[in-house]
Amino acid sequence: MSSDSVSTSGSAATRRLAAVLRSRYCGYLLFLGVIFAKLVFLHNGLHAPNIDMNGMDQLIALGSVMLLSFWTFWLPRRGQTLALICLNILLTLLIYADIVYYRYFTDFLTIPVLLQAGQMDALGDSVFALLKLTDLYLASDWLLLIVYAILRSMYRRSLPVQTLHPVQPSPPSSRAAGILRRTASGITALMLGGLLTFGPIHSYATTWARELFTGNWWSLAMYNVTGLIGFHGYDLYQYAKDHLGPQPKLTMQEAAEMQSWFSRQSAAQSAENESFGRYSGSNVIVIQAEAFMNFVVGRSVGGQEITPNLNALLKDSYYFSSFYHQTSQGRTSDADMASNGSLYPLVSGSVFVRYPGNQFDMLPAILKERGYSANAFHAYEGSFWNRQIMYTEMGYDHFYSKKDFDLDEPLGWSLGDKSFLRQSLDIMDEEDNIPKPFYAFLTTLSSHHPYLLPSEAQELDTGDFDGTIFGNYLQAVHYTDAALGELVEEMKRHGLWDNTILAFYGDHDNSIAETTYYEQFLDKKLSPLDMQQIMHQVPLLIHLPGGSAPVTDANPAGQLDLTPSLLHLLGIPRSPYYLMGNDLFSGAERLVTLRSGAFADPNLTYLPGEDGQFASGTCYSLSSRESVDTTLCRTGFEESQTRLQISDNIMKYDAIRVLRSNRAAGK
Repeated sequence: MSSDSVSTSGSAATRRLAAVLRSRYCGYLLFLGVIFAKLVFLHNGLHAPNIDMNGMDQLIALGSVMLLSFWTFWLPRRGQTLALICLNILLTLLIYADIVYYRYFTDFLTIPVLLQAGQMDALGDSVFALLKLTDLYLASDWLLLIVYAILRSMYRRSLPVQTLHPVQPSPPSSRAAGILRRTASGITALMLGGLLTFGPIHSYATTWARELFTGNWWSLAMYNVTGLIGFHGYDLYQYAKDHLGPQPKLTMQEAAEMQSWFSRQSAAQSAENESFGRYSGSNVIVIQAEAFMNFVVGRSVGGQEITPNLNALLKDSYYFSSFYHQTSQGRTSDADMASNGSLYPLVSGSVFVRYPGNQFDMLPAILKERGYSANAFHAYEGSFWNRQIMYTEMGYDHFYSKKDFDLDEPLGWSLGDKSFLRQSLDIMDEEDNIPKPFYAFLTTLSSHHPYLLPSEAQELDTGDFDGTIFGNYLQAVHYTDAALGELVEEMKRHGLWDNTILAFYGDHDNSIAETTYYEQFLDKKLSPLDMQQIMHQVPLLIHLPGGSAPVTDANPAGQLDLTPSLLHLLGIPRSPYYLMGNDLFSGAERLVTLRSGAFADPNLTYLPGEDGQFASGTCYSLSSRESVDTTLCRTGFEESQTRLQISDNIMKYDAIRVLRSNRAAGK
């Protein structure tokens, strides 16, 4: 073969390759492939059980990307390229933000969370600790883009000048044909994207997920049906429906059903037994401890007790050893709301941020009606979680925030717990500041993720856990426990110990979900039930004036139960108030429901599947700790769904205001 023939053949191949590279379809398909790969990367990084990305899920992912990008075909070629690059950047940022957020919260970003993004400045160390080297995979497509650009550049340099710069513009007929092709291509991409996305979703929604879009949807369950982009689209739709246009009203039937449920719950959980009102007029101090989990109580590491002061208090206190945190995306603010307002958190965002103007029956306001002063203490910025506004609405006389403390022990996010608790107690003991009897709500901070204490504050030998985030966590809760011990001694010195109810509980889990840490620490293999309880149980200790015989209550309890229980001890009937929790001192059987739809009663625990449907969940016997027939959990599941829906309606419709108005009108 002659050199001319070879040259001609090579030129033809180059032209064919160039035609492919210059085609707007090549760049578009490359974009689809890159974003699809990133969605798969996110999915594989979730490590969520029972969520497999099957073929239909892959079609949803691909179709949803097409729905976001079909319109780029209607742009000129260069405009399409720039639009796809911008979409790539925006979607990559969204995917990466979801990955990092999921690592901490086991959840996805939502519109309400993004509206609270100003708080992210304070999460700097925590966010940095969640980054991984493998995340660079999300930027690897830029290497492909560089190769693509080089190949196009090489081809353009090989063309004659007149090819690069044609003298004659395209005739009108050619331009019209191009516009027609672009229009047809965009419409085809739109229709195909819609088919690939909504076909499988419709199949899911009419079979195993048919209740998901009308019930109390959970982010992971929704993601399992819609994929990530679909999840964000549905979240945007829900937010717009709730906040734009005419708002739905609570119907008379819904109000009557809600009132009926509260009346039944109040009757079932109220008991004027021998403990009712025994501590009437006592001061009340409640300490909500950051990320303080139950599995550390009574345990040791390196020959040292992790929580020696809490362990000592158990000898003359009530200890609820199966006490569940009931938080969701609002984390610490959810725990605050659940404990003081006896209502469930929202699926998305924080009640403190989304519904601060609603009417609630809050513990500080209830106690103020009975002559108490009520104050909140937290050595951080008053605007965080909208506390400055919400605490006024809750009925507190004053919120002592970071500006009210002497930062003499800088540690972690702000002031160390030892100094924080000491200074808070000094404020409480000033009669001019806080008349007695008083209610004081204190939120600690030193045991916050990523648990980095200075060396001088580290007193534990964590052995094999040294240098790990788990070891750092043990150090942090040991420090907070020491602060609790110092507070108790200061209460005795101030003369408050014998006339004060002291409640101490954890707000939420530590966001360390790796099973291997807990198996190594506990020296045993852990089942899904074991991990559910470890990650959702926090301690609740209630010390009563004068002490008591040690009581360990192993029946399930939850944060919603704190306010009804404290009212019982103080002799305040719960019947006028809209509280959803159990009275832990009434002797009544308890059901504890989590936001995910999981629940526990004295005999059974139900863990939902990620699709949110009852049949896909697992029912466990607490006596055998083995799975049993799922239908045994049906009643508890349905009641849990009812409770979550009632709480959601209270938020959505400001329903307590409506119920009070109806009651006042005799309806």
